Amino acid sequence: QVRLVESGGGSVQAGGSLRLSCEVFGYTPGSFCMAWFRQAPGKEREGVAIMNSDGTTRYAESIQGHLTISQDNARGTLFLQMNSLKPEDTATYYCAARWGHFCTVVVGDYNYWGQGSQVTVSS
Repeated sequence: QVRLVESGGGSVQAGGSLRLSCEVFGYTPGSFCMAWFRQAPGKEREGVAIMNSDGTTRYAESIQGHLTISQDNARGTLFLQMNSLKPEDTATYYCAARWGHFCTVVVGDYNYWGQGSQVTVSS
């Protein structure tokens, strides 16, 4: 059974950094799409970064290069490194996974979700 367990959220001041982790249980490396989404209060959930099963990545234009998705296959863990954080990055962040090779940023395409990690950035 596939299960995603997140850790690493918190509160930082603008300009600070955080790293989110998402440990994935019950999957086969190379067969999954992985992604990070976020949902700010009163807004829809949006995709911010994806990693295809071959390790290639893609980012939302709004991220402007200060978020980086990576994966440690040996540990079965997905990461989101967040640098130069801004107040507008405040949201609940979710890791997500789906069987397949190519990821999308469509919420409904994903079968498995982490529990969510709160990230709060103060000015």
